[in-house]
Amino acid sequence: MGNTVSKPLDQLRRCSVAVDVGSARTRVHIKDAGLLVDEPSVVAVNTFSGALMAVGTSAERMDGRTPGHIRVVRPVSNGTVVDIEMAQRMLRALVGSSVRRAWRRRGAMQRAAVTIPHNADPLARSAAIETLTGVGAKQVELVDTPTAAGVGCGLPVEQPEATMILVCGATTTQIAVLSLGAIVSATTVPMGGDTIHHAVVQHLRNHHELILPSQAVRPLHLALTGAGEGQTTEVWGRDVATGTARTVCINPDDVRAAIQAPLIGLSDAIRSVLHNCPPDLVADLADRGMVLAGGSALLPGLDERLRAGTGMPVHIADQPSLSAVNGLAAMVEGQVMPLNVDVH
Repeated sequence: MGNTVSKPLDQLRRCSVAVDVGSARTRVHIKDAGLLVDEPSVVAVNTFSGALMAVGTSAERMDGRTPGHIRVVRPVSNGTVVDIEMAQRMLRALVGSSVRRAWRRRGAMQRAAVTIPHNADPLARSAAIETLTGVGAKQVELVDTPTAAGVGCGLPVEQPEATMILVCGATTTQIAVLSLGAIVSATTVPMGGDTIHHAVVQHLRNHHELILPSQAVRPLHLALTGAGEGQTTEVWGRDVATGTARTVCINPDDVRAAIQAPLIGLSDAIRSVLHNCPPDLVADLADRGMVLAGGSALLPGLDERLRAGTGMPVHIADQPSLSAVNGLAAMVEGQVMPLNVDVH
């Protein structure tokens, strides 16, 4: 956790903006105004002039469809800002005129709060701070994503009892056990929605010599549920050798086998986190189980797989993709009980 210091929630209540910058989406909540930005964390840039061509949804639609002089950039990876300049340009563009008016009216950018991964190193923390100060923030508070997501899910994170949350992102899953407003045990595994996507794409390439477009992968995600046994799914893509379009029939059992390794790794990581917890807290979780938050929590059948792999109850949060920003917003708005949170 580096130089983490436990500070009162009052420090967050002095903030006027809550920002959740994720690998998949960026969300901005303005105090007393609500969630005003919820867009993909994507930027399209003209490499000749350096001009910004598009951000958010418009830039995401360009991915894989641009000429050589237009580059689609994702400035956030594994929940961490990896391209500060592009992240700043993305935020400035996403924060349109209506949001800027809300910021000016409330002096929003005097203080800002932003989520970061629980295991963020000093460089990652500095990148988050520099990104926000680059768009006008005078002071930036950093809050662990699992803590924010726990609050956003309505979990009693401030109580002397265990709550377990999995923040399932695009490229990573953060697993944490919380008690008394702090993380007791946590880890991060390189498993997210994109991991499942890439495993399916690689399987089709290796075993069927077919390159799939993004939209063709989504029906195969249903293989996670175990539904449709004995049935096949028809998908289309581009032949590796000829470059022409063709279709193949896929057995869902083969897809389940292709994604088995990352799911086993996730179950093993959950057991490791529990192993590092005091026995009394593990006992709390025996009946309560874990809560899935983050956009990839809605992967079909993920909750069933984790239930089978760990023997624990598994619940999906309401609006899981908004859990972190909603929790951070609740802290900023003063809507949660007093607690000590890890503020960096």
